[in-house]
Amino acid sequence: MRILLANDDGFGAPGLKCLETIARTISSDIWIVAPDSDKSGASHSLSLDVPLRYSQLADQMFSVAGTPTDCVLLALLELIPPPKPDLILAGINAGANLGDDVTYSGTVAAAMEGSLHKIPAIALSQNMLKSAPLNWQPAEQYGAMVIKRLLSLGWPLHVIINVNFPSTSQSGVKGITLCHQGKGKPGSKITRRLDPKGREYCWIDSVRSCEEVSEDSDRFAIENGFISLTPLRLNLTDEKVLAALSREVDSVI
Repeated sequence: MRILLANDDGFGAPGLKCLETIARTISSDIWIVAPDSDKSGASHSLSLDVPLRYSQLADQMFSVAGTPTDCVLLALLELIPPPKPDLILAGINAGANLGDDVTYSGTVAAAMEGSLHKIPAIALSQNMLKSAPLNWQPAEQYGAMVIKRLLSLGWPLHVIINVNFPSTSQSGVKGITLCHQGKGKPGSKITRRLDPKGREYCWIDSVRSCEEVSEDSDRFAIENGFISLTPLRLNLTDEKVLAALSREVDSVI
C-alpha cells in the first residue's frame, strides 16, 4: 500500500513524525510531502501567484514552500511516480480540528485535496491542553488501529474522515465514537498588543467561540475522553434549502 503523508504544521513538526511512525506499521511505501514552515489556518488555499519550490530532504521525502493543498497537489501530479498513492493521511495536527475549525484547517484541507483526486483520505489531530505539556500518547497508541479499522470498513471517495484524539493518557481514552461536526470557531478573540517600538498591532487568539455542545458532536466526544470520527463531505450544497428555493423560483417564473 502506497501512503502519502502531509500536514499543515510543517515538515519538522512532531505530529508528522508521529504519523510517519504510525504509517510505517501499515506499509513500507511511505511518501512525505509537507510545507517547509507552519501553515496552520491555511484552509484549502492554493498558491497561484508564486512558483512552487520544493526540496528533497531524503528518499521519498520533500518539503514545499507552499500550503498543505499545494503539497498534496504537487505530490500527486509531479513528485510521486506511478502508481498514485492508495491512501492520504494528513496530520497529526498539534491541536484538535473540531466543529467549525474544519473550515480553517490546513490538515483537513490536505485530506480534501486527496479526496478530489479520488484517493481515500483521513485527517488526524491530537487535542492539546494549553495548561499541560504536549501529549501525543493517545494518537501514538490508537492511531494505527483507527486507520486500519477505517480501511477495513471503507467509505465513499467524496468523503474524508476527520479523526481527533482526546487530550488524556492512553489509559484514559474511553473509546471511539462516530459523531457529527459540532459548532464553535477559532479566532473568536482579538488581542491588541504593542511591539518593542510602541506600535500597536492585533493578534488573532485561537480561543474557540462558546457554543452549545451537543452530545452527538465531535466536541462533546473529545471533551469526554473519546476518539472522534466524523465523515465530512466535500460537496457543500444544502439539499433542503436548494429544494425549497427551487420551488419558490419556479413559482415566480
